[in-house]
Amino acid sequence: MLGVKIRNTIFNDDTTRYLFNYYQPGGGIMNKPPSKRKKITPATSEEPKLATDPAQENTSLHENPASATITVTAVEVKELTEQEQSLRFQLERRVERAFLEAGQALMELRDRRLYRSTHRTFEEYCRERFGYSRDAAYLKISATVVYENLQKFLPTNGQQIPMPTNERQLRFLAKAELEPTVQANVWQQAVEQAGNKIPSGRIVKDVVDRIRESTKVPNPHHIGEVCILLPKDNPDLRGKAGYWGVVSHVGEYNCTLQTWDGDYTVKIEQMKSLKLLDEDCFFMQQLCVRLRQLHQVASRDEAVDWLLQGLGKQAKPYLSSLQAKLLAVVEREYKIEWRQQK
Repeated sequence: MLGVKIRNTIFNDDTTRYLFNYYQPGGGIMNKPPSKRKKITPATSEEPKLATDPAQENTSLHENPASATITVTAVEVKELTEQEQSLRFQLERRVERAFLEAGQALMELRDRRLYRSTHRTFEEYCRERFGYSRDAAYLKISATVVYENLQKFLPTNGQQIPMPTNERQLRFLAKAELEPTVQANVWQQAVEQAGNKIPSGRIVKDVVDRIRESTKVPNPHHIGEVCILLPKDNPDLRGKAGYWGVVSHVGEYNCTLQTWDGDYTVKIEQMKSLKLLDEDCFFMQQLCVRLRQLHQVASRDEAVDWLLQGLGKQAKPYLSSLQAKLLAVVEREYKIEWRQQK
């Protein structure tokens, strides 16, 4: 039986045909097996004598091209020294913290308005200075907030839970607007689902959806209710903290609020009910309509905006005597006829 030896293993020629084809004399390879096989009859044994000396193995290869000995040399991998291990850890930490430091820097640039000398808005600044879209910039900021929550609320009782290395892994966790303790729970479950490795954004999304479905509660708000806005890192609500509005739509996890300067769709966590009586809610609804009509006047004076902003943040179901007179005067100035609805 013709054979190929790999160390101490002999394959028959059928196996050899599929794994290695056939060797031609001189080291070449035949794509097809020879039509006639030559039977080798050893002089002293029924089994072929295998060469043990390298020189004999090479001679055997040329004498018997249908058999070959392949030697596999193991490559030794040196262990890291303590210095190399320390350097690796430091570099890995720098990679992991890269997006975190970027988000922290963007947050400070935004909050302290350090862009104001060259740009009107933070969004324009990010686009022209870093090439970030508005969504990309705010995603980095939101992911940073989530990362800091994970550092604070993940269990530390002997567990080594890997931390996120980029904002994409936290995209859905940041958008879900969950409580910090729930965010930590989501990340821990996602790590376990990924085999105790850093999970992908898709795995995190699956866990977020599963938790939200299991803890689903009905939306507590109703149409006509008066609430104030709580921005909570929502870029659309920047500068709107304390604005009050009237609920015009109630969704599964969010509501639409009408304020003096527009409509805002916000999550339940981004609004707080004033818990007013029905007649007080009606007064605020009427006031909201009046303020929105003034805001729609394109040629309005700048002083009108001061009045609108002041009344838009005054979350009280009444106007002082002076406020009522000022509002009436401005409405007459722009020929806005107001008739109280019943």
